[in-house]
Amino acid sequence: MDGSYLTNPLAFLVQVLLGLYALVVVLRFLLQYLRADFYNPVSQFVVQVTDPALRPLRRLVSGWGGWDLASLLLAWLVKALELLLVVLIKGHGLHLFGPLLWALPELVALGINIFLFAVLIQVIMSWLNPGGYNPALDLVARLSEPLLTPARRLLPPIGGLDLSPMLVMIGLVVLEMLILPPLRALTGSPF
Repeated sequence: MDGSYLTNPLAFLVQVLLGLYALVVVLRFLLQYLRADFYNPVSQFVVQVTDPALRPLRRLVSGWGGWDLASLLLAWLVKALELLLVVLIKGHGLHLFGPLLWALPELVALGINIFLFAVLIQVIMSWLNPGGYNPALDLVARLSEPLLTPARRLLPPIGGLDLSPMLVMIGLVVLEMLILPPLRALTGSPF
């Protein structure tokens, strides 16, 4: 059994653990920007998980125009650390500044995917539990409504069927296809 046997599982664990933390930090940024209910249990979880790392960063980086720049910086650093560790684990050599650049398109992809999955979850839950309340679904609606509202103006319900989520999801996938390849090429990302 050589060292390469453990490479993929170890890289996977690093991607899952740091990727989940980056996801929670980006969610904190988005929920704060969208003025989600701070007392929602899911919001409280996000705050409690991210506060220990954000508190010292907030001393160095202040917010600007309603944007929590410390959260964005933390998400960027966590994603860069994830990419650095994956590159090291896979034996591609030490890159000091590469992961800082490579993290930018990955954060854009993460943001797009958050909105994509929020819309998808909202659609599925509207079929399974229409009109029901769940604190997590309240935050999902808070994330997806800024995209769904304009889409409903463009594509009103047809025969009682709301196709705006499909329009938004197609738009998000096309946006990802148009933005990410040039960003990855520009940053020299191997991912």
